Amino acid sequence: MLRLIRAGEAVTRADIGRVTGLSRPAVSLRVTELLDHGLVVEDSEGPSTGGRPPTRLVFNAAGGVVLVASLGASRAQIAVCDLAGRRLDGVSLAVDVEEGPDTVLPLVMDTWAELLGDRPLSQVRGVGLGVPATVEFAAGRTESARIMANWTGVAIPPIIAERFPVQVFLDNDVNVIAIGEHRAAYAGDADDLLFIKVSTRIGAGVIAGGEILRGALGAAGEIGHIPVRDGGGVLCRCGNVDCVDSVASGTAILRDLRDRGYQVASLADVVSLVRAGDAETMAVVRNAARMLGEVVATAVNLLNPAVVVLGGDVAEAFQPLVSGVREVVHRRSTALSTRNLRIERSRLGPGAGIVGCAHMVLDHILSPEAVDAAL
Repeated sequence: MLRLIRAGEAVTRADIGRVTGLSRPAVSLRVTELLDHGLVVEDSEGPSTGGRPPTRLVFNAAGGVVLVASLGASRAQIAVCDLAGRRLDGVSLAVDVEEGPDTVLPLVMDTWAELLGDRPLSQVRGVGLGVPATVEFAAGRTESARIMANWTGVAIPPIIAERFPVQVFLDNDVNVIAIGEHRAAYAGDADDLLFIKVSTRIGAGVIAGGEILRGALGAAGEIGHIPVRDGGGVLCRCGNVDCVDSVASGTAILRDLRDRGYQVASLADVVSLVRAGDAETMAVVRNAARMLGEVVATAVNLLNPAVVVLGGDVAEAFQPLVSGVREVVHRRSTALSTRNLRIERSRLGPGAGIVGCAHMVLDHILSPEAVDAAL
């Protein structure tokens, strides 16, 4: 019933009865429960078909909040959102996830408490967190033996639930970004979407048939650890050699330029060199694009997405990288898989993770099963 009201498919008690086949007393009882729980409000009167106009039922997005955070390797987006997934307040903070959960999680939770302000704790309906690690989604546990080693095996939801006693959902950072891009920028336009994050590290999130594809245990999308040809024998932090993460990420671009004698402290320095037309910097970026493009081409052949979205600091800063990936994909993927394929930069930018975390939570806490259990 709540799903029908949220979607606008049934906005009066009569509509609900007609769509569901429930009797008027049954509809009235369930609507009253939704009203009492703050999930629905009665709004302006609907159009009359003769007699007294019916009262419209409207989903109450202000009936609670969700706490969300999208963690990257060096930055965190932390926010409070309403029940429609709209950001009410938020901040961006510098973090070092390698400091571990004992340092990072208290910082995130303290920030949520500050953002909540005068809102009572009872307003919090759920929590969503994205982390730059492989996540066993069902268990809410990180599984990264070599990357973020001090997070490995940590069950994060119980830690957060001690302070915020609601359901807590944890996923890989790129998965939540993919969800955010799909819901806010491509809803109804592309239900098969491949999101590639090119930043300090490289990862992917796969939307298939409108839903995030996590795989059997949550390890789907680890595109960063696919090896490339002619990578130069670079050791990846996962223990293998020439993973695309180790040769085409922002970290790799900075390393390659420093090896050539450039004094680059951050990607901003690389951007300046690209804008100045520095030939050697452009060659490094194009080589990263070529190697990333080979891996993306393989993913396109396998998944046949409607759109490939490139996001993260590197993709958003370097149009030559996006153009290079596009060129390689169209050259190396099959004709059918690229016939209508779009390869674009992120439409949401850094805010995608917050949107995705919010929808990850809302999809669960507002599902028919969860609402029935809560009522």
